Amino acid sequence: MSRYRGPRFKKIRRLGALPGLTRKPSKPKSESGWKNRLHPIKQKSDYCRRLKEKQKLRFHYGLTERQLLRYVRIAGKTKGATGLVLLQLLEMRLDNILFRLGMASTIPGARQLVNHKHILVNGHIVDIPSYRCKPRDIITMKEKQKQKSKTLVTNSIASFSDYELPKSYHLTFDSSEYKGFVKQIIDRECVGLGREINELLVIEYYSRQT
Repeated sequence: MSRYRGPRFKKIRRLGALPGLTRKPSKPKSESGWKNRLHPIKQKSDYCRRLKEKQKLRFHYGLTERQLLRYVRIAGKTKGATGLVLLQLLEMRLDNILFRLGMASTIPGARQLVNHKHILVNGHIVDIPSYRCKPRDIITMKEKQKQKSKTLVTNSIASFSDYELPKSYHLTFDSSEYKGFVKQIIDRECVGLGREINELLVIEYYSRQT
């Protein structure tokens, strides 16, 4: 299944806030229409709840179904709580790190910076958005394209003034030099979706496929 490129507000109204997809607020879905009065809202099944949590992860981080399944399988083979490891794998992706540093306004925007070879990791060009960052990694912009990159990053940083993600204790950003630093593996409390995601339901959804 390919990466989603359709209307973003449609997914937000269905799944809730997805800051990685877009930070623009959507109109709340009305609950007082005549259809709702004639057809009361049914209680969601366990499968529906698991599917919703899985979709939150997929659309927030901009993954295909195959990519997310691969991350779940890697998390299942890694020592530690599978749900937490899964979130850590997703949060330590380069495109997400750029987003959390404020260098891009959305994860798709961060992916574009990486694909266009604007980003250096430890002094080397990295053009793979799924690159897994590690503690002590230094993230900067390519010198030859620095002015263009700086304009994109400056606009992104300015747009973050009225918006807050969970605190990123695992990251630091030097706005004067446009340099990010990964201090450590992310903790559960700093995950981008925070309390909005139940990773255990995602693991349950994929339990038969792993």
